[in-house]
Amino acid sequence: MELDPTTDLTFTREINVSPALLWECWTTPKHVKAFFVPKPHKVTDCEIDLRPGGRFNTAFEVDGKTMTNAGVFLEIIDQRKLVFTDAYSEGWKPAPDPFMTAIVEFQDNGAGGTIYTATARHRSADARKTHEDMGFFDGWGTVADQLAAYAKTL
Repeated sequence: MELDPTTDLTFTREINVSPALLWECWTTPKHVKAFFVPKPHKVTDCEIDLRPGGRFNTAFEVDGKTMTNAGVFLEIIDQRKLVFTDAYSEGWKPAPDPFMTAIVEFQDNGAGGTIYTATARHRSADARKTHEDMGFFDGWGTVADQLAAYAKTL
């Protein structure tokens, strides 16, 4: 995948948890609820239909307000890659104002851990900048830390 620095944000981190376990966390609603947004915010609902075109819907509580996000999976490579977007909801219904497409990759590091890469692709440089200004690196980095800590408890 060729990244475009004007529209894409990405980071890679090594996590001392197997790709299989991180995959389970990302593809099981009860696990997603444990790590998917930086605390003290929380995921209050998660629906997953793990197939291309299947739903990936979440609801968050942020500062006492509920935010919902409807999306779909675009690509699934078992224990290696998840691609999802809010550009469509289930049934390929276009979203009126999509924000991003996310790509989460899990690569075995050869020592029982994972090289974890999260990428957010945006429709414009302005959308990318908005996401970066919202705290992409801190937010997604915190989520990766929470994911690692949670996965180690399983």
